[in-house]
Amino acid sequence: MTEVLAQRRSIREFVDGALSAIAISQLCRAAQGITDPREGLRVAPSAGALYPMTIFIADAGGVYEYRPDGHALHRRVIGDVRPKLQAAALNQSCVGEAPLCMAIAMNVRRTAVKYGPWAERYCLMEAGHIAQNVLLQATALGLAGVPVGAFETADVAAALALPETLEPVYLLPVGRPA
Repeated sequence: MTEVLAQRRSIREFVDGALSAIAISQLCRAAQGITDPREGLRVAPSAGALYPMTIFIADAGGVYEYRPDGHALHRRVIGDVRPKLQAAALNQSCVGEAPLCMAIAMNVRRTAVKYGPWAERYCLMEAGHIAQNVLLQATALGLAGVPVGAFETADVAAALALPETLEPVYLLPVGRPA
């Protein structure tokens, strides 16, 4: 683990080529994988174990929602939305050129039921834990990525076809470093 921590860098340039299904599976598991099936606990800490985050994968084939129960991807949008995500991210080329862009979206209301005015803070903390897990897993796989927070929220939500209950908080372009 010490080596992975030392090697992790924010990389914005990637070589062409889709990620393997195994790599995508491991990135999703690092984000929201279930570590205790009996209690439904996940790899990233969550205030009150409420899990207000939803993970989306955008690649050349479309947009997929990660469902931790069953460790599966469910297609939500057909077709490549990465150019739209790039435009929404103030035209940061890494968002559109990475073979995969993971999006982390939060449902603050789910956490507010228990934590009221602290809900947004707790959600943002959880998003940070998830992002770091994904970036460290990417590094361990010989991949790289970069956390992106500069984007137009409504445009990202539209590109990903998010329901109104979800707000995007992170984009994580991931691929093989150039």
